[in-house]
Amino acid sequence: MRAFLNLSLAMARGLARDRAAVFFTLIFPLMFLMLFGALFKDQGADKSDIVQVGNVKVLDGMPDKERAGLRDVLEIEKTDGSAAARREALEKVRKGDADAAVFQRDGKVELRYSAADQVRSGSVRGVLDSIVQQANQRATGQPPAFALRTGTVEDETTKPIQYLTPGLLGWAVAMGGVFGSAFNLVSWRRKRILRRLWLAPISARSVVGARVGVNLLTAFAQTAIFLAVASLPYYGLKLTGDWWLCLPLVVCGTLAFMSIGLLVGSFARTEEAANGMAQLIILPMAFLSGTFFPLDNAPGWIRAVSEFLPLKHLASAMQDVLTRGESWGTALPVMGGLLLFAAVLTAIAARVFRWDAG
Repeated sequence: MRAFLNLSLAMARGLARDRAAVFFTLIFPLMFLMLFGALFKDQGADKSDIVQVGNVKVLDGMPDKERAGLRDVLEIEKTDGSAAARREALEKVRKGDADAAVFQRDGKVELRYSAADQVRSGSVRGVLDSIVQQANQRATGQPPAFALRTGTVEDETTKPIQYLTPGLLGWAVAMGGVFGSAFNLVSWRRKRILRRLWLAPISARSVVGARVGVNLLTAFAQTAIFLAVASLPYYGLKLTGDWWLCLPLVVCGTLAFMSIGLLVGSFARTEEAANGMAQLIILPMAFLSGTFFPLDNAPGWIRAVSEFLPLKHLASAMQDVLTRGESWGTALPVMGGLLLFAAVLTAIAARVFRWDAG
């Protein structure tokens, strides 16, 4: 126990003295949270810009109440009805300066949009179709037989920080686990500290236990800082019932990514090589796991690949317990998968482990 405590203290002091390690482990991921949280804090629905060429009865005859309700989703620029104005409006749509052009000809409303942006064009078509349907109902004097009321499954006060915090926290845990174990292993091997420990009356269990303990303390510090900052009124993170389940998820995630770091540290001969290999693993995994942005509109092959990445499941489970009100039923399978992943990679790392640089 004394050897374990002394090693843990030495590793913790080494981490605290390494300003670069402190920056990339604690401060760098937090900067992303603060930046993204500020950028998307007041994010709302994107407006669609359309050019109205001349008089269009369904648009000009809209009641003031309906027109006011469209201001958040539709921006209408009205021009004269000349042929030149129509050509100019269509050219704006082709260049992407407007989402659509609308005009009335022979009693029919015509909409022209670009097929280059399916999302924008679909949004414009939906809004204009709704306007035409309401105009038809007013013309016939018949109220609609059915009405649709829409809403999100989350509370109306839900903010983007509810989605950013779990993903970026999972990324921070992954970075800390991989870089902490890989750098420490390579540095100690180059300085021949590992060889001295091998020859000293210290068990490998104490060395590994100390490294795990320091990494877990770092991960808990990351979690506390992330949740404290995200919960500030400026960002407005709201935690759900069993949010504390993020702590065992952090433990399992740390062990899983430490195993990746051990494998990297077993192969790398220099700190630079360890940094390159770790970056090559973590950065693509972060993007493919939906840490920085959702994968809902990503190609099918990207979503398929993400299912095999531990960071994707860690970030998803963190979001479930932190902001979606999920509990053990969601967290336990992910914990088991992360621990199994850690066991397999640790066994592989043990087979290729080297005590010295020779």
